[in-house]
Amino acid sequence: MRAAFRLCVVVALVFSLAGCAPKVRRYDGPTVTHVTVHKDARAMNRHHGEKVLKSYRVDLGFAPEGDKKEEGDGKTPEGSYYVNRRNPRSKFHLSLGINYPNESDFAEAKARGVDPGSDIFIHGRGPWNPWQAFRRRADWTWGCIAVTNSEMEEVYAMVRNGTPVHIYR
Repeated sequence: MRAAFRLCVVVALVFSLAGCAPKVRRYDGPTVTHVTVHKDARAMNRHHGEKVLKSYRVDLGFAPEGDKKEEGDGKTPEGSYYVNRRNPRSKFHLSLGINYPNESDFAEAKARGVDPGSDIFIHGRGPWNPWQAFRRRADWTWGCIAVTNSEMEEVYAMVRNGTPVHIYR
């Protein structure tokens, strides 16, 4: 009985320590000069100048057609932005914030008398949950751009604050 108890303690310890692995990787490759997102293709590319360093399949907002116009519309914005913040403790694994809404987004929303929304991120998918994995479909975010958690670790390590992010239809 003691041996079984010890085995359970060891297994629990191993699984609890597995979550302690660092999420943030080191990157010593070419500088990422900009990021492009092509909504129709569900693709995000990291660039060094004109060269595509890597492409990722992305999930978008739950109503991906068209440009984001207001809070809660489920659309991913289109336009030119930049990475303006990082969140290593994101609910969605890791995240990079973009400066949505920018001045033109604010002006357009004000003219329409609506709230443009905020908190648009490039992020991972968050903790694995078998029920969510079963239910998950493409384009599930509130307007953010999502990649897998392991891909987000790469992106987080390689993309710096101030990096331009161009989002196209």
